[in-house]
Amino acid sequence: MNSKHYNINQLRIDLWNELKEKTSHITRIQQHETFPIRLKELNEVLQNLLSIEQYFSFPGAPLVRKTILSVEKGEFKAVSNQVAEIVYLLVSDNYRTHPEVLSEKFNGSYSTDGNKEKLSSGSKKNYFEVLYVEDLSSKEEDIIKNKFKELINPHGTLTYDVVVQRSFQDALICLFFNYNIQAACIRYAPLHISTNITKLIKPFIQNVLKIDLKGVSDSDLGPLLGKYIHQFRPELDIYYITDTSLTHLEDSTLKAFRRIFYRMEDLQELHLTIISGINERFETPFYTALTEYSKKPTSVFHAMPISRGNSVFKSRWITDFGEFYGRNVFLAETSATNGGLDSLLQPKGPLKRAQEKAAKAYGAEHTFFVTNGTSTANKIVQQALIKPGDVVLVDRDCHKSHHYGLVLAGAFPAYLDSYPIQEYSMYGAVPLKIIKDRLISLSKAGRLDKVKMLLLTNCTFDGLVYNVEKVMEEVLAIKPDMVFLWDEAWFAFASFTYTYKQRTGMYVAQKLFNKYRSKEYKKKYKEHLAGLKPGELPTMPDPEKVKIRVYATQSTHKTLSSFRQGSMIQVWDEEYSRRVADNFQESYMTHTTTSPNYQILASLDAGRRQVELEGYELVEKSIEMAMILRSKVQDHPKLSKYFHVLTVKDLIPNAYRQCGLSEYYTEEDGWDRMEEAWEKDEFVLDPTKVTLSVGKAGITGDAFKNSYLMDRFNIQVNKTSRNTVLLMTNIGTTRGSVTFLINALLQIADELDESNRSLNKRESEISKKHIQSLIHDVPPLPDFSYFHRSFQASPGVPGGNIREAFFLAYEEDLCEYILLKDCINELKKNKELVSTSFVIPYPPGFPILVPGQVVSEEIIRFMIALDVKEIHGYRAELGLKVFTVEALNRKNTISAMGAMHAMQIAESKTKSKK
Repeated sequence: MNSKHYNINQLRIDLWNELKEKTSHITRIQQHETFPIRLKELNEVLQNLLSIEQYFSFPGAPLVRKTILSVEKGEFKAVSNQVAEIVYLLVSDNYRTHPEVLSEKFNGSYSTDGNKEKLSSGSKKNYFEVLYVEDLSSKEEDIIKNKFKELINPHGTLTYDVVVQRSFQDALICLFFNYNIQAACIRYAPLHISTNITKLIKPFIQNVLKIDLKGVSDSDLGPLLGKYIHQFRPELDIYYITDTSLTHLEDSTLKAFRRIFYRMEDLQELHLTIISGINERFETPFYTALTEYSKKPTSVFHAMPISRGNSVFKSRWITDFGEFYGRNVFLAETSATNGGLDSLLQPKGPLKRAQEKAAKAYGAEHTFFVTNGTSTANKIVQQALIKPGDVVLVDRDCHKSHHYGLVLAGAFPAYLDSYPIQEYSMYGAVPLKIIKDRLISLSKAGRLDKVKMLLLTNCTFDGLVYNVEKVMEEVLAIKPDMVFLWDEAWFAFASFTYTYKQRTGMYVAQKLFNKYRSKEYKKKYKEHLAGLKPGELPTMPDPEKVKIRVYATQSTHKTLSSFRQGSMIQVWDEEYSRRVADNFQESYMTHTTTSPNYQILASLDAGRRQVELEGYELVEKSIEMAMILRSKVQDHPKLSKYFHVLTVKDLIPNAYRQCGLSEYYTEEDGWDRMEEAWEKDEFVLDPTKVTLSVGKAGITGDAFKNSYLMDRFNIQVNKTSRNTVLLMTNIGTTRGSVTFLINALLQIADELDESNRSLNKRESEISKKHIQSLIHDVPPLPDFSYFHRSFQASPGVPGGNIREAFFLAYEEDLCEYILLKDCINELKKNKELVSTSFVIPYPPGFPILVPGQVVSEEIIRFMIALDVKEIHGYRAELGLKVFTVEALNRKNTISAMGAMHAMQIAESKTKSKK
């Protein structure tokens, strides 16, 4: 079901702006012959707004109804003025920061012109709305709203309004539509079905309409609603008010509620509990402790002369440095771990509480703050969980920190190839079939017990997202104790909107943990085993053997509010306390500095507060900004002439799109809903990662990034490939920044038009050939070849000893350099070339060679065809660094001796058993 708007809030603002335009116009044409037509159009807009505003407190349905009555009375001038005021308050957001400007009935006494100074200078309040679910009459609704209003402290920083919904469906619709909702109060036995759903809002409520309420009793409806609210918006505080016992309900259902009230007549306790819940989420233990510490008069006889700003503001030469940053940052700089502060390495106070709050917000059992980026977070997790000789299944095009982490841990990587996207010189993600085939081959070789971890990047740099639940279920059916490490460096924000959250490691871990322990699953598993044919392997995990062990590393600073290098490790591992905690602490100590940056830690704490209180709104708006950008480029004829935003079908082959979703937007049909695809497809595309193809413009991705966007317009972009640039929206992206980008692209397109018009025939031919080269003559992406037999973990079995190869390269006499142009000839002579190091071209930014890997002709031709300036691990003037023949022969001898020794030990053990 499609719509011309991406989400309801985009439609809502457009309707209010349309109403503003129509009410202004109709005041001028009351005697004109077109007046009846325009009046009919105006009333249609009002009816559409009425179907939406019933889910909001302001402007809200009552105010829309009042406007409809005013229109019927012909009070067009008053209506026009009032609608203009409403639009101003909505667009400026002043109704939330200064809710005092709203009179009880919004009778028009407020003037935007006369109060703008007040709005800019007055103290701001934190405004929110409370969802109250009960089948009330209009009179009863007014009474309960007034009772709550009387309880609010007019001098406090928190203020709220109540939104009443009468049915199960309306409550959930309100939950999805209304970003202001911070708490939900469910009164016993609301109605089941909404009578307010119109054709206009249907495309936006598919998650609600698919919930089957048949057979649900009145007494079960309230608790069930609480369970769904917790599922869709877990950050909210949910309260249940009932007159009956809840002894028949399951613990999992009751856990959804923060508190249950019985036979409530006085609302004061509920009001105080609501305020308490908001304050609890607002609390930032470490950030607050740091601000309080900075206010204390302190004499420093410790490290850090810069602490308190003493060495800066007394200086005659670097005072400009202090003026740039301001005094607070220096007041908060300290080496102290006492005085109200805490130690990151062994937190017991505010840092411990801050991490516990983060764990709750992200749905983890444990959360650990990391102040030197996710590169370090990845190494911490790997060293804590894997030991020398363990086999790790890892996508070959993962971040380089994983490869180096495997070197440090001494584990054997079994590399998994992602499907290639040849046309745009990038890789996709690893198909589930490849993962399962690799596991089965290891099982047949008797090496499955050595497999410890599956490591995948979710989402990828380019926005490809795995079906986490499907991957984990099918892998656990083969290896029930597999540890999963999901690199969510670019996906930290995903936990705060339901569609995305379903594909995060923490959400799936908890879901599968509960599922495998349920009676229903155990029954299904027995039926599954009974239906298997002889020799057929189970495709469902054994509930008696399966262990849920999931880790996620997140670059909080990449997609949420945090200073650079602020990252988190999220843990949901049922074996953590028993088997991992000590090792994890040692690994954390190994890689974490003893002088962590307190500003980064404070930003992680404050960022957690933000996502708990406004994460849903900010993430939804960042997706909306991405969708707007996509549609603008696609719809504009001049932009689409030179640029193309890659769609779902461009990046994900048909075989992995079971629901058939090919693109999020078309000019003809509008927005295609993405919910079903995100629930079912093997891979989906995160729309906030906007890959812009620039090949038709005749510009390489690198040149477009640097010479056009950055140098001329100061527009920063994420990454490039040969013929694309990756643009990314986040919670800081504004409509203004999207407009600026579109205008920059239009200016570039105008210049390209002008340049192309001035080309002569020969120049035009050269230009077309260059464009052809960028779009079609792309060097084929090489797959991982294989590890040389000297560095294989086990002959003929996936897995390589990159640690041994890595350190063998320290012996310079065992290495040599061969120029790329000579490598092909050497290969034709059947010479084995084995890489000594990681070779990482930027772009695409992942190793095309790792230590111990055999160099293939395919890889050499790819390197020759690359036109990038930056290749880590390769020096063009020297050539490719490889092992000498002598090094490989020596290694072969050592390996053979090691294998013989292992056989002798095995034989000895066999004899002793006999």
